[in-house]
Formats: sequence, structure tokens, C-alpha cells
Amino acid sequence: MFRLLLGAAIGYVLGSRAGRERYEQIKRWSVRAADHPAVQGAAGFVQAKIGEILPGHKQ
Repeated sequence: MFRLLLGAAIGYVLGSRAGRERYEQIKRWSVRAADHPAVQGAAGFVQAKIGEILPGHKQ
């Protein structure tokens, strides 16, 4: 969820400078990137490592 919000925020900033069409294009790209299996796997790996380092961290 955080990745999606971050992607949307970045897309908004970049899109607002380039116009609505570019914003929509960036938004679609960020959603596809966040849903990609490689990104999901990397996010799970990072969360696991953070959980090892910070035992109280909720995943």
C-alpha cells in the first residue's frame, strides 16, 4: 500500500508539470511497477530483513 501511495505521489508531482495525459501515463506505470512480481519479492525481502534488524517492526 505504501509503495502505491509513494508511486502516486511521485506521479502526481511529475505529472502536474507535464500535464494530465503524462500524469495518467506515469500513474499507470507506477501501479504496474508496484504490482510486478519482482518488486513484490524485493519488498518482501526488505521487510524480512528489517524485521530481523528491528524485532518490534510490524510487517
